[in-house]
Amino acid sequence: MRFSNGVATANRAAECYSQRQQPRPAALGGAPEGAAGMLRKSDLSAFFAPRAVAVYGASQAAHKVGAEVFASLVAGGFAGELIPLNPVAQTICGRPTRASLSASGEKVDLAVVAVPRERAEEAVQDALGAQARAIVVLSAGFREAGEAGIAAEERLRALCHRHGARLLGPNCLGVINTQNRMCAAFSLGCPAAGRISLVSQSGALCTAIVEEAHGRGIGFAKIVSLGNKADLTEIDVLGYLAEDEPTGAIACYLEHIDNGAAFLEVAQYVSERKPLIVFKSGTSEAGSRAAMSHTGSLAGSESTYAAAFRRAGAIRARRIEELLDIPLAMTRQPLPAGPRVAIISNAGGPGIIAADALAEQNLVVAALTGATSAALRARLPRGGAVTGAAAAAAGTRTPVDVLGDADPERYAEAVRAAVSDRDVDGVLVVLAPQAMTRPEETAARIASAACAAKPIYAAFLGGASVRRGQETLRQAGVADFCSPERAALAFSAAWQYASWRGRPPREVRRFPVNRRGAERVLRRLERAHRSLVSEPDAKRMLRCYGFSVPEGFLADSADEAVAVAETLGFPVAVKMSSPDLAHKTDVGGVRLSIATPQAVRDTYDLFALRMRAMWPEAPADTVYVERMCPPGQELVVGVVRDPRFGPVLMFGLGGIFVEALRDVTFSLGPITADEARDMIRSTRAWDRMQGARGGALANTAAVAEALQRLSQIAADFPELAEIEINPLIVGGAGQPAWVVDARMTVSRPETPP
Repeated sequence: MRFSNGVATANRAAECYSQRQQPRPAALGGAPEGAAGMLRKSDLSAFFAPRAVAVYGASQAAHKVGAEVFASLVAGGFAGELIPLNPVAQTICGRPTRASLSASGEKVDLAVVAVPRERAEEAVQDALGAQARAIVVLSAGFREAGEAGIAAEERLRALCHRHGARLLGPNCLGVINTQNRMCAAFSLGCPAAGRISLVSQSGALCTAIVEEAHGRGIGFAKIVSLGNKADLTEIDVLGYLAEDEPTGAIACYLEHIDNGAAFLEVAQYVSERKPLIVFKSGTSEAGSRAAMSHTGSLAGSESTYAAAFRRAGAIRARRIEELLDIPLAMTRQPLPAGPRVAIISNAGGPGIIAADALAEQNLVVAALTGATSAALRARLPRGGAVTGAAAAAAGTRTPVDVLGDADPERYAEAVRAAVSDRDVDGVLVVLAPQAMTRPEETAARIASAACAAKPIYAAFLGGASVRRGQETLRQAGVADFCSPERAALAFSAAWQYASWRGRPPREVRRFPVNRRGAERVLRRLERAHRSLVSEPDAKRMLRCYGFSVPEGFLADSADEAVAVAETLGFPVAVKMSSPDLAHKTDVGGVRLSIATPQAVRDTYDLFALRMRAMWPEAPADTVYVERMCPPGQELVVGVVRDPRFGPVLMFGLGGIFVEALRDVTFSLGPITADEARDMIRSTRAWDRMQGARGGALANTAAVAEALQRLSQIAADFPELAEIEINPLIVGGAGQPAWVVDARMTVSRPETPP
């Protein structure tokens, strides 16, 4: 906006906020939190509880997919009808075969197709004619095999939809329900029953997890191999498992999530009922879109998925073993009420390792009350329990060292004392095999001392000598781990989930704003076919949304620049201004604290020379003259629009620190006041804003409000692909957070985000 009295008056009028409260759409927090609103849960009972199952490609030949699947169904003890489809054999596993269901006139609920791709469509057609409502295609050679496979997969999907059936796969291992011993899967056998359900996009990983679980005595409720996800996806399966009573926790491996909004909805729906543990691979590479801002360059796939899982209450697994460790802990033990863990060990070294592991997971090594310490002193030996041993004393501060000669009862007494302590939220029992250790009996006594209100995790170290003890722990329902580190990580996940479950209802605040004023700026840019929003225009939009923006005006000549500076009052900032300039500092286009008219004139002439060199066809050499902001802490806040999950907010240290330190955090929009405060607290910027390391005490409330207002403008204008305020300068208590520099980009049809 040019510097003139009439236009300046209009500019100030446009800064006034509309006092009418904007409507609150459900997507912005208007719907009741946790309501299943738009969640459509699929009826998958035909996959998990069929009365009759047909297997196409069933065979007597060893090592064939169809042969293994049918043999698993028979060996597993499935009580429903089993129909092997084979045009040559007479019987398979003692069951008479059929050449086709259409010829026999029989009806089935579930059909498993284990024939080559070329015959798969014919088999599916036959099964649909027999009124099958669930189709599992194990066959490979579809989407993963190129154009012909993609076309074949689409024909299968369309065929099933026309008949009102659902398709699992293709290129998957199948489906298992241990409750009715229905093991319609290849290469998985029929696992023991348990309370964990496994959903995996990778068949090979599914096999590895099931095999690992077998070795650890862990059972499953349901197992689903998703394969190519031609029809059924994790959205459908998770929605079903959320209300599946035998499922106590869900472990999920995913390689890609196609519908971010639907995943967030179903993941939160699950998490409100039971733990959801997700291992998401393929997040190490940043997005391929060219980023115009620090926010865009830093907000890669990893940070976006992490923010999405936090919002939904899903627990992020970082290693494969966590897909078993974490749900095992949550299905065998109660959730902790806090992060304070008492350690009981029969050796000093393992106890110290356990303490380090807890600290690494941001847990607290519990300090016992005086009463508990006194009870332990009365029960535990004060001298060496082994004849001839040097004097020793059992520890009465956690880690509690019950000494190397601890018998089962001593362990039990220590556990009972710890779980009864009001300052303890859980117990980690570490056992290292020594000459007098009795692991099996100790495990039994630990289990007998368990408390229904507090979790007890055990880490029995060693191999064959402690194996029976580990089995006893499993049979007694105690969560057991092979190391203190893995136990600590599982406890941390349980506490994280318990905290999420106890969170207050999400309430997204809607501020009264001048939305029409901001919209006018965007419509003008649209008519000009511009995607880059200049600093003055970006600041106009932010001013419409209640941000504190220093007064400033555009100037097309040195005289006009001086007039603006004199009106604003010295010192001023002078910046290059062009619709084509995204990063002014990269070309030396910013001068701060200019204190005299001559310095303003000299700066204008310098910038005009540089701009003419860069844009010789530009109609005018324009600069932006702005009032200087008071000093304060430099921060960065921004938004980048993820194609799957929508707006992702960023916060961190700003100015020169943002790229150098990368001390930033992300959260999905829209955000609440609590989430805004959590973003601030999760970075090192929080310490500086509290006065640490020479930083001044800063008005964190103003920053939290700025994040919420930024969240609102991103929600109101989906065409805004990126927004960045860097720096946002915040002063002390009662001082506003000033927008010093701002940039935005608009997504046009020719430039998708």
